[in-house]
Amino acid sequence: MAIEFEVERPEDFEKLIHDKDIRITKALTNTILKNLKSKKRHHHALSIICNEDGTIFDVTIDKKDFLPSLTSALPAYENEELYEECGKIVDAIDYLKMKDKLSECVEGLKKK
Repeated sequence: MAIEFEVERPEDFEKLIHDKDIRITKALTNTILKNLKSKKRHHHALSIICNEDGTIFDVTIDKKDFLPSLTSALPAYENEELYEECGKIVDAIDYLKMKDKLSECVEGLKKK
């Protein structure tokens, strides 16, 4: 289930992103953690509802962006002192790195 944010104008959401609002980071991170083993490539993370004109923006995250997204989210969780969640993020990062290494090994074996 994607998180919904209500803002007055699209610029207000841009400001949340610019200010690195932890709620945005959490929405993306939770989507990743829930879908680590999913076969789908794109995952709906959040919807932004602009009250001014009724526009709705849906934000998805590509499975290829899971590892860099988690890596960049970790400092935000540390700054907020959310250490239990940090542990989950580190575990997910380790899982994704191992999965990448296994994929590389399999590809290497296929070429032989």
